Amino acid sequence: MIIEINPHNPQTRLIKQVADLLRHDAVICYPTDTGYGIGCDIFNAKAIRQVELLKRRPPNKPFSFMCSDLKNISEFAHVSNTAYRLLKKNLPGPYTFVLPGTKLVPKVMTTKQKTVGIRVPENAICRALLAEFGAPIINTSLPLSDDVPPPTEAYEIDELIGNRVDLIIDGGPVYPDPSSVIDLTGDAPEILRAGKGDVTPFR
Repeated sequence: MIIEINPHNPQTRLIKQVADLLRHDAVICYPTDTGYGIGCDIFNAKAIRQVELLKRRPPNKPFSFMCSDLKNISEFAHVSNTAYRLLKKNLPGPYTFVLPGTKLVPKVMTTKQKTVGIRVPENAICRALLAEFGAPIINTSLPLSDDVPPPTEAYEIDELIGNRVDLIIDGGPVYPDPSSVIDLTGDAPEILRAGKGDVTPFR
């Protein structure tokens, strides 16, 4: 099923509809600022298993997830004063930040080092959905093969995996460009991947 949502001014009624599906085990595809992704409720073990199967990903390799804002991040990660300043200055944006997880995070979402990967995308649909849903949502890229170019439109995603997800949000074309990954667990930031987000503030 594809549902079209305005990427600049998401319709409240449709956002509520998607949030309700997430509360009932749904796995969805949705647009972010770095491409279309796959997600579900981080507290729903059944939905997480479906995403793992879709991605052919081992259960011991956790997913990153999206939070609605900095306050929401502080519920699921321990944020130092240095990390707080960097997060406040650079979010929302095309970054994934690695932080020490709190006890609120399900074990399936943390690494052996008890760290988590958290995003706050600069995408109106994501922000509205997170605010309405009231809990973090898994954020992982689409499963791709070498002979298939990354899809940029909802209909392409439908052709690729439409029968394996419950809903695809059509938020217009989004060209994939991976997030920059920044480790904020130590005394100084460590750039793990330079992507769409400017890494200059973390050097």
